[in-house]
Amino acid sequence: MAGLVSVLGAFAALLPSAALAQRVSFPLPESPAGQGRPVAPQRPSPSLPAVPPLQRPSIAVAPPVDPGRYFRYRLGPGDRLSMSVFMVEGYAAEVEVLSDGTINLPRLGSVPVWGLTMDEARRRITAGYDQYLRRPLVYLDLITPRPVRVTLVGEVQKPGFYSLTQAPSSANLQAAGPAASGTQIQSAGWPTLVDAVQRAGGITALADLSNVVLQRPSAAPGGALVEYRFDYLRVLMEGSSSVNPLLYDGDMILVSKADGVQPNDVLIRTAASNFAPDTIGVTVVGEVKAPGLQRVRSNSPLAAAVMAAGDVNPLRANPRDIRLLRLESDGTVSARTIVFNPAAPLDSLANPALHNGDVVVVPRNGWTRGNDFLAQAVAPLGPLLNAASLFRILSGN
Repeated sequence: MAGLVSVLGAFAALLPSAALAQRVSFPLPESPAGQGRPVAPQRPSPSLPAVPPLQRPSIAVAPPVDPGRYFRYRLGPGDRLSMSVFMVEGYAAEVEVLSDGTINLPRLGSVPVWGLTMDEARRRITAGYDQYLRRPLVYLDLITPRPVRVTLVGEVQKPGFYSLTQAPSSANLQAAGPAASGTQIQSAGWPTLVDAVQRAGGITALADLSNVVLQRPSAAPGGALVEYRFDYLRVLMEGSSSVNPLLYDGDMILVSKADGVQPNDVLIRTAASNFAPDTIGVTVVGEVKAPGLQRVRSNSPLAAAVMAAGDVNPLRANPRDIRLLRLESDGTVSARTIVFNPAAPLDSLANPALHNGDVVVVPRNGWTRGNDFLAQAVAPLGPLLNAASLFRILSGN
């Protein structure tokens, strides 16, 4: 026996130390919980890729399908979660994803979940509890999703940033101006593209519903933006089917501007749809019976605003010299002289379609201007003339 041990020792001395270590090293079995347990490898927390300066993200144009069909919800700050472990007490918790993208769980402490799907977050939590429990079965539920933060640009009444919640809510779509009743839009459930356009006050009179673009950030860090295009004008005009996609955090909606003047039937159908605001505000001043801010339907003709103001005064107005003032998108004010004809077709030269914020000036005719000038000139002499008349009456002359 001693001879066999000496032979094995001599043979081992001839082997390299690294090879000997490789031959005699074995995986150690898992030790019981709390007794020299191995540290489970932690998955790196998701982080945004570094974007070089002055470099815009690439955009991938997707076919016009439902953009939410293959979308997986990813967690972010503001999500409320419910976590529990099957048949284990003391581990249940209701937590909210903090601004740094982490949640605080019993025994585990801070766990990063920003950018993970529900399945990925559940597997990460399971891997953490696997250090303390034997084959833990983790349940993870989304109690309250965070508000969907979207951006609306282009031809909408109020472009900008919006937070859309899943809870039932209402939005008043009346245009700018004094307090007046407008359309109350009730929305419930997950917000959609049409809900976002309505929250932004609806489309403008220059919007092109045949080219509505939805840009969505990539689910994977560093991926390209995905762009979807929708033709809602065909839906309104032909009754074809389309998709009203669900929106997700980070989406951007672009309503394009129409090229040139749109046909009358397009203006009428668009104004009657729920894409347009219920009313717009137009100020009518001058020789009308009820001057002031008037509320008319979107894309209404000039005649509608004039009639809402009580029609022109036939004795004082000059309907052949009506002026339409409009604030353009570049900050300039355009002025048009219109020969008013209430029977003219919509958006014709004599009856143009109105935009929100337009000002209609109905001037005086020549006879009225002359009478008003004489009245102003004679007004200072009125007391003297009245005194002379009273003197003649008293003197009997």
